[in-house]
Amino acid sequence: MKLDNAKANLAKETLDALCEFVGCCADTGPKYSPDDRPYIERFFGTIASRLSSRLPGYTGSHPRDLRRALADPKGKLRLYVSFDELEELVEYAIASYNGTPHAGLNNVTPLEAMEYFIRGKEQLVTWLPEHRRRTLCLMQSAKRCTVRAYLQQGVRPHINLYGVRYTSNVLACSTDLIGKSLLIYLNADDLRCVRAFQPDGAEFGVLEAQGAWGVIRHNLKLRQQINQEKKDKKRSRGPVDADPIGDYVDGKMAQAKKSRKAASELAEAKRILSSAPTARTAMGRGASAAQTATNAASEQKVDKASEQKKTPTRPKKLSIGTGQVF
Repeated sequence: MKLDNAKANLAKETLDALCEFVGCCADTGPKYSPDDRPYIERFFGTIASRLSSRLPGYTGSHPRDLRRALADPKGKLRLYVSFDELEELVEYAIASYNGTPHAGLNNVTPLEAMEYFIRGKEQLVTWLPEHRRRTLCLMQSAKRCTVRAYLQQGVRPHINLYGVRYTSNVLACSTDLIGKSLLIYLNADDLRCVRAFQPDGAEFGVLEAQGAWGVIRHNLKLRQQINQEKKDKKRSRGPVDADPIGDYVDGKMAQAKKSRKAASELAEAKRILSSAPTARTAMGRGASAAQTATNAASEQKVDKASEQKKTPTRPKKLSIGTGQVF
């Protein structure tokens, strides 16, 4: 795989993921030699000239660049590009590049060239094996988390990861792992669950986040921002909400009218949360007005009938056996 000499491509985690997990060789080529990477440099050059240089706020290549003055929005909010619009523009630019004839490909499009090599010359495209696709989390470095438990207080074994407890039915019953470490692999785009492995490499299973963190999909950046907000609340001795994600969105919505940073964070949070149902969203099809009226009338009849046939109830005493709580 041919890569650029950027620091992100030369990082140890990147090279380990490509060479050991994917099974390919990284070819970065010599430094300051763009001619040795024509396809990479041509692609980014086309994106820069046709897209990024036309966006509002473009700074140009030097202080006296005329495009710098032409791209200045001068405080006009309607000229700014939102994050969703920027995603659509980038997607359109990539699709346009793949569908435009290229001089280096004998005036055919990149898609036509790929079709020729696959169907004409019957060259096979390298696919990642199925067992590798199911364990993409192993491409990143593992985190070591210690199993904690407070049996006297009724708290079963769990791990703490980025301020949230993770556990499962198997881990909650594994009291022999208290004080030991587990290797945790996570998906930074969805922290509702993580995958745990024992130190010897044996897979332990999937651990789920507790509370609202395990219901609503969120990424690592959003959780770190929410944890920072919770720390600020504790310092100011403010009330900490039971639903941290909903409390964070409500707080940013109130600040968005006065702060541009809060508005950007609110838009990013809404974009992340829109891909999964929230706790406030009712599941299933909504009932019609006629069905609602019928249900209300039937509920009133049931309430009147229950009021007429009320009988005194006696409280029952529950006997709970003593013993150690796991």
